[in-house]
Amino acid sequence: MRAIRVASAALLGVSALAMTAPAAQAQAQGDNSGFWATVRPTTVEPGEHVRLRATGCEQSVTVSSGVFDTVTIPRWRTTAWARVDRDARRGAVYEVSFYCGTFWQSVDLTVAGGGPDRPDRPDRADRPDRPEHPEHGVRAGEGGTLAGLDLKEIGLGAALITAALGTAYHLSRRRTDEDGS
Repeated sequence: MRAIRVASAALLGVSALAMTAPAAQAQAQGDNSGFWATVRPTTVEPGEHVRLRATGCEQSVTVSSGVFDTVTIPRWRTTAWARVDRDARRGAVYEVSFYCGTFWQSVDLTVAGGGPDRPDRPDRADRPDRPEHPEHGVRAGEGGTLAGLDLKEIGLGAALITAALGTAYHLSRRRTDEDGS
C-alpha cells in the first residue's frame, strides 16, 4: 500500500514538472515577458535621428546597431535618440538590438533608398529635443490585476492545484477507510 502512495506522489511531482517545462523553454528562447522595443521612424534618411523606445525593463537598456553609435537608455527613462550615420548605405536594412539584462529585442531599421537629397524639406529629425508627438499623461502601471498574465498559465496552475487537492483528498479518504475496516 505504501508503494502506491509513493508512486502517486512521484507521478504528481513529475506531472507538475512536465507542465512547467514549456514556460521554462519559452523563457530560455528569449520570451522577454513585457520588455518591448521600437524604433521610430522605421525608414530614415542617412544623417537623420531615430527615436529609440524601450518599455518593461527595470534597468538601463543598451541599444546597438551597425548604423549608429551605441546608445544607453537610462533605467528611469523609456526613450533616447540616435543619429543614423551619414554614410549609411541607401536601401539597406539594419538590425537595431535592445538589451535589457539577459533579455533582448531586435527591430529592423531601413535606410531610405534612391532619390536625391531634398535640402528644401524641413527636417524634424534634426531636432531631437522636440519630438513630433510629446508624451502626456501618467505612467500608472499596466492597467489591471490581470495585466501581463497568460490565461493558459492561470488555467494550468488551477488544474495543478485541483489535481493536488483531489489526490490528497482521495489518499486521505482511502487511509480512513482502511483504518475503519
